[in-house]
Amino acid sequence: MPRRATKIVATLGPASSDAAILEQMIRAGVNVVRLNFSHGKAQDHIDRARLVREAAQRAGREVAIMADLQGPKIRVGKFAEGKVFLEQGQKFVLDAGRSELGDIDAVGLDYKSLPSEVKAGDVLLLNDGLIVIVVDAVVGDKVHTTVKLGGELSNNKGINKQGGGLTAPALTGKDMEDIRTAMSFQADYVAVSFPKNATDMEMARQLCNVAAAEYNHKPGLIAKIERAEAIPKLEEILLASDGIMVARGDLAVEVGNAAVPALQKRMIKMAREHDKVVITATQMMESMITNPVPTRAEVSDVANAVLDGTDAVMLSAETAAGKYPLETVIEMAKICLAAESSEMVKLDADFTGKTFTRIDQSIAMGALFTAHHLGAKAIVAMTDSGSTALWMSRHLIHVPIYALTPKVSTQRKMTLYRNVRPLLMGTSADRDTALMDAEKHLKTRGIVQKGDIYAITCGEPMGAPGGTNMLKICAVS
Repeated sequence: MPRRATKIVATLGPASSDAAILEQMIRAGVNVVRLNFSHGKAQDHIDRARLVREAAQRAGREVAIMADLQGPKIRVGKFAEGKVFLEQGQKFVLDAGRSELGDIDAVGLDYKSLPSEVKAGDVLLLNDGLIVIVVDAVVGDKVHTTVKLGGELSNNKGINKQGGGLTAPALTGKDMEDIRTAMSFQADYVAVSFPKNATDMEMARQLCNVAAAEYNHKPGLIAKIERAEAIPKLEEILLASDGIMVARGDLAVEVGNAAVPALQKRMIKMAREHDKVVITATQMMESMITNPVPTRAEVSDVANAVLDGTDAVMLSAETAAGKYPLETVIEMAKICLAAESSEMVKLDADFTGKTFTRIDQSIAMGALFTAHHLGAKAIVAMTDSGSTALWMSRHLIHVPIYALTPKVSTQRKMTLYRNVRPLLMGTSADRDTALMDAEKHLKTRGIVQKGDIYAITCGEPMGAPGGTNMLKICAVS
């Protein structure tokens, strides 16, 4: 079976919490399992994390766990009858001071600061932009509006302001508790919702590192780009993170649907240039929540994200609550493979005008260049931290990269890197022994056979992090 370079992130939920189904999904190609902290209690996530680790072990694969924080949910309150239907042209009040349940005329707010952050003329989007209301006036705690685009509004639906500008902090008290829960089972990645700037990410990192210190663990941090304010600060957010998620749902509501495809391309390109990972998310295979096959538009969407160079494509409700979680993963893997087979490798152009200041980075680039021009069967990176494999994975090459590491935490983190297959291997302190062990490991797994050429990188002295300083081209004897 051909090796797929693009990774698949699948969200765990009622549809995929059966141990057998989850194991099948991992076998079918899930690389990262997302736990959505917007739903469930702390113990639910702890149980699900154990379920993931056990299923991965049975499948003989290592997968990463991503804890996705809820973030500040700017929402309406609850309705007496669970929902109302808003008609175009009617008046509707968002009331921060209201304690009773909502009705057709007004509803309370979870986000009490809303009246101080909006003014007459502002456009508010409810329920992911399906309902549009315009602010007429703000009187005390009450935001008086006129419905411009009507529809059904139910309990706790989200509120966005067109063009952004709501100041809710990226990390809430609940998120801080959730970080502690996620670190108790050593989540490999933490996704931060609605960051506005680098400071939000730095604060999240500090909280994660403190909570994870007793487990001697450091998670990777993913910034979810879903606020209009995050766009001008994209580079600083990226530099403060280990990767970004193109969270197309909330982002589209704030900047408009039409702006999102170009932003997606820009974000993927910027992440790769800065040696960061990038996940493309939201509605990728939405129709498969209820249908056994995707639409042609969805196939095109997933393929385009792959051709843009995304590290991973993500499934949300499709695997969490859909009817066909396993089929969705199988279809997505097929689309990724087909798109990858048509990619053009432009390595020479990638390196033109580039200067490398670090020895380890130069070795990584040398391995790519040599393997590509020699037609090598594999590139092998012996890595402690995973940095060498990450740098290699930022460039498009059809030669598979195998990352050998003695650390399970590094192996799991690398499951998100495009075109990298992380393998666990203890490393000898003696260089020649380590290189022989690596070749034996590759032969046992059927990755290389007699006569194959492969490139291998490692560091001397062996096992020193950040010490990759050697590239060897080997022919399998």
